[in-house]
Amino acid sequence: MKKIIATEKAPGAIGPYSQGIAANGFVFVSGQIPIDPATGAFAGEDIKAQTKQSIMNVKAVLEEAGLGLENVCKTTVFLKNMGDFAAMNEVYAEYFCGDCPARAAVEVAALPKGALVEIEAIAAE
Repeated sequence: MKKIIATEKAPGAIGPYSQGIAANGFVFVSGQIPIDPATGAFAGEDIKAQTKQSIMNVKAVLEEAGLGLENVCKTTVFLKNMGDFAAMNEVYAEYFCGDCPARAAVEVAALPKGALVEIEAIAAE
């Protein structure tokens, strides 16, 4: 059985998907782009600001499910430009340290709304 996770503290879905799904002890967080839910605009134009906001959006969905970033087992980071990896990683390391989740990072041709980064996560309850 699955449960839809939705919060106004993260950007609403811009397509036929849910912000998150809880199922069988896991929470699957859809890819979060760096939109500030309060303004509907990007949190900034550089990779560091956009990475921070993407993580904050993941965190908001997890919190709605009663979890936190410490519950994350796996992330996937989608980058518009792999040249931004080091700067993204610097911000990422502020939120995921110690027992870090598994992670993949890939460069993509484009992201929704022209974002520089998108982050998805899987967490365990």
